Amino acid sequence: MARTSRETKTNRAAAKRRPARAVAERPATRRRRPAGETPYHHGDLHDALLAAAERVLERDGLPGLTLRAVAREAGVSHAAPTHHFGDLSGLLSELAAIGFRRFNEAMAAAGKTDIHPLMKAMARAKAYVAYAQACPGMYGLMFRTERLDMTRPSLHEAATASFEGLANSVGAGRNEKLTGDALETISLDQAAAIARAWSLVHGFTTLLLDGRLKDILHRLPEGTGVDQLLDAMLRSTVSRPPGV
Repeated sequence: MARTSRETKTNRAAAKRRPARAVAERPATRRRRPAGETPYHHGDLHDALLAAAERVLERDGLPGLTLRAVAREAGVSHAAPTHHFGDLSGLLSELAAIGFRRFNEAMAAAGKTDIHPLMKAMARAKAYVAYAQACPGMYGLMFRTERLDMTRPSLHEAATASFEGLANSVGAGRNEKLTGDALETISLDQAAAIARAWSLVHGFTTLLLDGRLKDILHRLPEGTGVDQLLDAMLRSTVSRPPGV
């Protein structure tokens, strides 16, 4: 009887303790996701970080593009960009590769708008300037070689394709083949033609983005502007086939 009484007291005491144990074992409430933080699948985060980096670049410029700024823009931990790109140079290089690929696509599309080599070259030049105007941050990054790792396969491939497209366009205007093996060794005259075409369009674009053409533009006849100025420049200086 005494034993039964002791067991009864023990069971009652245990019963009183159960609610406390149940509360202790209740699963912890999940952390609420901070505003702006976005859940990503593992395979999506790489691209999401690059998209965030592009937004920061176009909004805040290259000085504002840091790993922490990108992580903050993407709504992920500050360590995420380092995990995917190693360092800022890695991130900038992958972003520049995207810029070159889009740039190359714009050039290729422009080159299909006409069948005459000279008109194709002019269309490509206009597309060059248009891309830079639409994406000034990305365009500027693409030519900041000191901030990029040109040995990264994606960037090296995209930048090389861009140069080959330029050379091919110049060669077509001269009735010469400047592609593939023929581009590995070129004459001084061919090199000068490529450099001249690139310098013309890149120089014009740089002056335009820096606002240095305003003094010229406001002196133009009414109804003329950037497009007409570029067109006139191209028509007066574009390479022509030898003997023409």
